[in-house]
Amino acid sequence: MTAEEVLDVVDADDVVVGTATRSEIHRQGHRHRAVHVLVYDAVGQIYVQRRSWTKDCSPGLWDTSAAGHVDHGESYAAAARRELAEELGIASAAPLQMLFALAAAPDTGNEFVRVYRALTRASVVPDPLEIIDGRWLEPAALDHWLAREPGAFTRTFHLIWRQLAPCGTAP
Repeated sequence: MTAEEVLDVVDADDVVVGTATRSEIHRQGHRHRAVHVLVYDAVGQIYVQRRSWTKDCSPGLWDTSAAGHVDHGESYAAAARRELAEELGIASAAPLQMLFALAAAPDTGNEFVRVYRALTRASVVPDPLEIIDGRWLEPAALDHWLAREPGAFTRTFHLIWRQLAPCGTAP
């Protein structure tokens, strides 16, 4: 059995004030940090993933290309690179483009979120323990899907996609 993740607990200004386990943070509603990465291909399609049914938050819902918590002592950018490698098998030496940040709020699960964009020509190899489905979509097609089935996507995905409107700001 692997040890549970230890994450930084942060205050309202995103300053580290302590550490706690992932489950303790979620149970007690502490503010903490997360990253979301939007992966685009060379023709401007975006990859979206469907979260595993075993996830404790938003199981079975569609989400950004890769996402996860920022580990204790880890930078946002390092976490984004790690999540790309762990969830999608994409190891990128190229710098990620930081798009924007979201403040910790109920809709983000009390997470301060940094959103990155990555452009890849690599094949996506989803981790089957994390992701049960994934697909490449034109941003306009994703807009239509969101309008038809808003409940199929995580709350954080909706917040992120609204920031990118119209049509997902392809690279």
